[in-house]
Amino acid sequence: MNWLRIRTVVRRHWYVLWRSPNRWFDIAVWPVFDVLLFGSLGAFVAQENDASRAAAPYLLAGIMLFHVLFQCQIAVTTGFMEETWSRNLLNLMTTPITEGEYAAGLALYAFMKLAMAMATISLVALVTYQFHLDTVGWGLVPIVGVLLLVGWAVSLLVIGLILRYGQSAEILAWGTNFVLLALSGVFNPISALPGAVQPIARILPTTFGFRAMRTLLDGGPIPWGDLGWGYLGALVFCLFGYWFIIHMLETFRRRGFVTRFS
Repeated sequence: MNWLRIRTVVRRHWYVLWRSPNRWFDIAVWPVFDVLLFGSLGAFVAQENDASRAAAPYLLAGIMLFHVLFQCQIAVTTGFMEETWSRNLLNLMTTPITEGEYAAGLALYAFMKLAMAMATISLVALVTYQFHLDTVGWGLVPIVGVLLLVGWAVSLLVIGLILRYGQSAEILAWGTNFVLLALSGVFNPISALPGAVQPIARILPTTFGFRAMRTLLDGGPIPWGDLGWGYLGALVFCLFGYWFIIHMLETFRRRGFVTRFS
């Protein structure tokens, strides 16, 4: 690993972000309106009766933690897509940088975007609804770890599909997030989902992470059982994502798919 090359990848994407105001949408705009949408929904439901007041923390904490997964995945995936949009992929492949160094650079860049987005969403939730994630306690840390691993794994899968099928697969960068949003029990137990999709929801590591979040919001102890299953599933996802992208890179090189992006 060469730190200079890793830092160069981070600087390259930071310059693009800084000089392109439209790329701040998923950092400064999308998180704000997610908080306003789900916060106002929670505030409305809380007016109905005392039992409904628990909905507001579930909705706000759920969307805030979901942005951990979303920001990690979208930053890594769109970081790679920047190379395809600028027709820079062939140039990148002729440099001494390795796949590991490039991935490490994208990961650091993703953490930077994640920090900025979470600062935005936390400030808006605090100012508008007087809510902050401190109510979850230290159990928040392992939950975030599960979501970061899943976000990283999903980004590997999406990049692999883009390498194999070209830019037509880019829609999956956003589409997969909404699939996970719907099936992971972000705001509610998965028992509220239709019976046909519950078996899928039960094997997603994100389901265990968000269930642990609700347990902590209810004042319960840290649910190490749920977190253990969440980390196990997340690691399996990461290993599969790593195998998949390596396989897609081999196919990409062997079949000369680089011409799609040059």
